[in-house]
Amino acid sequence: MLFPCLKNTFLLLVLVFSSCGKTKKTTINTTETVNIKVEKAIDTPLVIAANKTKTYVPLLKGKNIAIVANQTSVVFNKKGYTHIVDSLLTLKVSISKVFAPEHGFRGEVDAGEHVKDGLDKKTGLPLVSLYGKNRKPSKEQLKDIDLVLFDIQDVGVRFYTYIATLQLVMEACAENNIPVIVLDRPNPNAHYVDGPTMEAKHTSFLGMTEIPLVYGMTIGEYAEMINEEGWLAHGNKAHLTVIPMEHYSHNSFYSLPIRPSPNLPNDLSIKLYPSLGLFEGTDVNAGRGTEFQFQRYGAPFLDKTHYDFSYTPAANFGAKYPKHKSEICFGTDLTKVDTTRLNLVDLQWIIDAYTHTTDKSLFFLTSGFTKHAGTEELQKQIEAGMTAEEIRKTWQTDILNFKKIRSKYLIYN
Repeated sequence: MLFPCLKNTFLLLVLVFSSCGKTKKTTINTTETVNIKVEKAIDTPLVIAANKTKTYVPLLKGKNIAIVANQTSVVFNKKGYTHIVDSLLTLKVSISKVFAPEHGFRGEVDAGEHVKDGLDKKTGLPLVSLYGKNRKPSKEQLKDIDLVLFDIQDVGVRFYTYIATLQLVMEACAENNIPVIVLDRPNPNAHYVDGPTMEAKHTSFLGMTEIPLVYGMTIGEYAEMINEEGWLAHGNKAHLTVIPMEHYSHNSFYSLPIRPSPNLPNDLSIKLYPSLGLFEGTDVNAGRGTEFQFQRYGAPFLDKTHYDFSYTPAANFGAKYPKHKSEICFGTDLTKVDTTRLNLVDLQWIIDAYTHTTDKSLFFLTSGFTKHAGTEELQKQIEAGMTAEEIRKTWQTDILNFKKIRSKYLIYN
């Protein structure tokens, strides 16, 4: 099934920080009009690439295509939205198969759980997993495919695995001389660049390129960068086409109408994810097993005399086996955090948790933390008692160097 809207009062939300509450009727594709609620009336509504059917559908006609998609791959219309696969089938586009990323085609699989091959119950299309033993389309899987279409909502964090899937798909297409089209979507964390830069020796599916933890690019811009910078395997280049959005800015506040994965249920969790996602490399629970994923953190071994908040994780949708299931976790509730502060990777929470751990040998899961941070240095810095400000200063040279590269591929202001 498709996820419900993150906020059921709108289909697509483009927020410009100002007065709120106006609703305007506007065209977002060539045939449909929808009501879009915005905080400030604007003359030029956002048009996502998937809605620009007159631009990209002619490129698909007469070809056997494979599509990389999940539950976020939708085309908006006046009734709400239609999955892009259903839209393309209606438009008589020949879809041979669907490649499914982490969490599966319908977004119902737990984080880290292998996605299985199979058939989509609704369309009968073959589903090929790209999250399990197979993470890169094989030559056999691309046999008789003329073009690959990629349309997945990203959240702009290096260890969020959809950009790794994009990179491996582009590599496979380059190796097999198959064109790839990326339909661009907004990045809700596109307004800043921050965090430690990944070191090449720590390359994994949680980080395949030497970029900061938050890289401030849409998935289309990112695709252009890894292609042109020679970051695909063997320095190959894919025959890449990015279909851009219209009327988008990196400073636009975009509220995702469909949760991008089971444990990012709302805007706040997505904004906190770059900071609280680092807890995934520790034995601290970051809200999995509750309805407030990535909006709280806690563990049984955090000092209960320091924290006045506690909760007990339990199995739920998206987390069959959360950390410290059925155990009381002491920690911090961030549901009331000031969202205007969320323009950086905030280390205050992980430093505070480490400082108030009753047994520090329990805190870090070193291999996992290094993969999430992209470097061994962050763990060492926290263990050494460095402040957040002192740690952040060590990131700045790499961030400035990355911004110079990034600037060449920005499509939007």
